[in-house]
Amino acid sequence: MYSETAGTRKTLGDVDVIYHDGIYHLFHLVLPNHDFIAHAVSDNCFSWRRVENALFIGDPGSWDDSMLWTMHVTPNPHRKGSWRMFYTGLSRRDHGAKQRLGMAESDDLYCWKKVPVAWEDRRSELPYELPLRPPQPPFEQDMQSCFPLSPDREHYESEIDEGRNWVSWRDPFYYREGARGWLLAAGRVNHGPIVRRGCVAVMEETKPNQFEQRPPLHHPGLYDDIEVPNLFKINGDYYLVGSMREDAKIRYWHTEKIGKPWRSYADNVLLASGNYAGRITNDERGVLLWSFFTPGGADRQTENLMPPPKRIARLPNGQLEVRTFEGFDSLVDEELEVDKLTPIKSVDCQSDRTKHDGSFEMNCESGFQCFVMEEDLSCFRLRAKMQMLNDGKCGIAFRLNRENHDGYYLSLDLFKGVGQLRAWGSGPDGAGEETMQFRTLQAGYWEREKRGEAEIQLIAYGSYIEVSVGNRVLLSLADQTFHVGAVGFNLESGRLRVCDLRVERFLPPLQSDEHLANG
Repeated sequence: MYSETAGTRKTLGDVDVIYHDGIYHLFHLVLPNHDFIAHAVSDNCFSWRRVENALFIGDPGSWDDSMLWTMHVTPNPHRKGSWRMFYTGLSRRDHGAKQRLGMAESDDLYCWKKVPVAWEDRRSELPYELPLRPPQPPFEQDMQSCFPLSPDREHYESEIDEGRNWVSWRDPFYYREGARGWLLAAGRVNHGPIVRRGCVAVMEETKPNQFEQRPPLHHPGLYDDIEVPNLFKINGDYYLVGSMREDAKIRYWHTEKIGKPWRSYADNVLLASGNYAGRITNDERGVLLWSFFTPGGADRQTENLMPPPKRIARLPNGQLEVRTFEGFDSLVDEELEVDKLTPIKSVDCQSDRTKHDGSFEMNCESGFQCFVMEEDLSCFRLRAKMQMLNDGKCGIAFRLNRENHDGYYLSLDLFKGVGQLRAWGSGPDGAGEETMQFRTLQAGYWEREKRGEAEIQLIAYGSYIEVSVGNRVLLSLADQTFHVGAVGFNLESGRLRVCDLRVERFLPPLQSDEHLANG
């Protein structure tokens, strides 16, 4: 995982990952100052090393001399062996109120050079000459260039006196099919309710490095912005992915042909709230979905990190499903033998037993009980089929303190298809109301195949926690409240059967969440 330390007043923002020659190249924003685009590399998607920063804000007078925002790196279709980075820039001239798109090029993914732009330096003239001053303007100028790209008034909001008094034109994504290429962006149509104008804008590449604007690719008529758009194709169907600021979720739409309407399934959420700015990458095994995770609240510029990616799969009906990254298999240290699950506290009417088929049955007639393994665990993967034998409540508890029972509680409603993860602990004695510390971290829903049954997978790896039902990732988040403790199943007025229980210990992360602030 990847993060910046809070002590630097920096955190990770929007990410973009490209896979080349066995190496994953991560490019990301650095918040809150947005003054450069960072670059890190990995061969396993778990351990990362920071390398040369890719781009910096322009010198004063440049079109991008205020901030750099989201980028997208892609092979250059016009020059084999080279790369293009499309990125968002803000100018001091208009106080960052207008977003524009620029481009940089590289032959090795490490050294980047911004392309010439049709931009004039309008700073005030100096009344004196400065010795050794570099040539002016402080950027390469080409008044025939289409960069920096800005929205046209025919299709989009293009001036700061429209809509929200700032111009959305950011988060580029380049898509190419055959001999044609398109550049997507987060834009806004110029009509309709102010907070419903968010759209996926599109520009067509009419000749190398020249783009002309087209009508929006998709305008749902519901969102303020559709941030960080992605377009890809699986088995003949097109999929459009975007992130919504309203609830910090990643959603998608689909169509069988570009130009036909984009449709939404009843469940079009790819990742639960807190996972944001999703980006896709293709490697040898298919499509990966990346994002950064933010703990929540109005401030999304602190304590962010990048979780491991998810694998995107297409179901027979065309729906997408995010699945656990197969790289977790490489982290297994050993599989643990679970011979018994023992009540964590003494309460009447509890029992646990091992049946001849290797399953466990647990019973808690009244009150709340956890049936836990003998060994405390920190990093692990638990897989099991859970079946409620009555109408009570069940879940999984992990990293529990055996004395005060502080830890993580995953509540699972196997009848309605609801999962909720909570950090439930206690503060110092004598702290009054502050003694009870209860936080709901994330919730998700799934479609039940059988009432009262589900195949569950739980991953705890450092601060990262992931819950899957069947093959689908339901919860994905990071939290540092609890680190090690008992693992088991909890019941409240319930009878539970657990079959096919497998528990594997993971090797711990080689890097802390803050590693790449220094590394």
